[in-house]
Amino acid sequence: MASSIPVMMLDGLPRRSHLNQEQARFESGMLPPLLEQQTIVDTESDTLGVTPDRDRLLVEHLPTVRYIARRIHERLPQHVDLDDLISAGVVGLIDAFAKFDHNKKVQFKSYAQFRIRGAILDSLRTLDWSPRELRRKGRAVEEAIRSSTQRLGRAPSEQEIAAALEVSLSDYQQLLGDLKGLEIGSLHMERTEDSGDEELAYIPGSPEEDPLFRCLKGEMKQRLIDAIDELPEKERLVLTLYYYEELTMKEIGLTLGVVESRVSQIHSSAVLRLRTALANLKTATASASKQTYVAKTSTQNRKRRA
Repeated sequence: MASSIPVMMLDGLPRRSHLNQEQARFESGMLPPLLEQQTIVDTESDTLGVTPDRDRLLVEHLPTVRYIARRIHERLPQHVDLDDLISAGVVGLIDAFAKFDHNKKVQFKSYAQFRIRGAILDSLRTLDWSPRELRRKGRAVEEAIRSSTQRLGRAPSEQEIAAALEVSLSDYQQLLGDLKGLEIGSLHMERTEDSGDEELAYIPGSPEEDPLFRCLKGEMKQRLIDAIDELPEKERLVLTLYYYEELTMKEIGLTLGVVESRVSQIHSSAVLRLRTALANLKTATASASKQTYVAKTSTQNRKRRA
């Protein structure tokens, strides 16, 4: 497997459909039986008043719910229950059926994916899955990355970031593992009706709809491209395999010859670096806007006095 996936750039990659693979697992019995998932739909649809005809269509889209929930769950701490995410996703799917406007030129599948993801995000918002102390540590890592980058004039290695934090390399890598899931929200975009809570908007899913790729526009596009370009090679590769090839963490581990937990650490490191880079851009943009405003106001005042 490792030899079949070359190192690739992040732009313009062919992408395979892992939803089809998820459906194959579903049909082969690797996922919970259809009857079990039908029970979930029956319970939710009885509550929300969904018709039997729509029940049939809901069952057809259950693999999509399962796929999105699994992709989200993969980036969350172990104590977050996958079944809870699936149940929330089913509610989102039912909501999508209820609110879908057939007159709009939007495919139901795309609309449903937004609703499913948004419902799962809303459910996560009610859980204390991200302790305050962990968020504090995450900010400390970002600051270490930022200061080390400025001091070195390049992307720092894990060893250099660990030194900035005054911890050992092994302790830093363990911290990256503990921060699993905190990067959710790192690259969030503006909140929309279907995107769920803005603090949790960075969710792995369909690459074309993931905020990591939706933010590739305007002035941020080039900065993000540059930031990705500056990542260590292994971190770039993990992003490529995870977001463009849509491999799971386990599959990436097999590809790179490392354990799954190490892949998670590399992914966390990459996203924290990108978050730091985009935060720097936001600060620079705000500063430039302020300077422009001050200069414009000063000019207007001089004209009035003249």
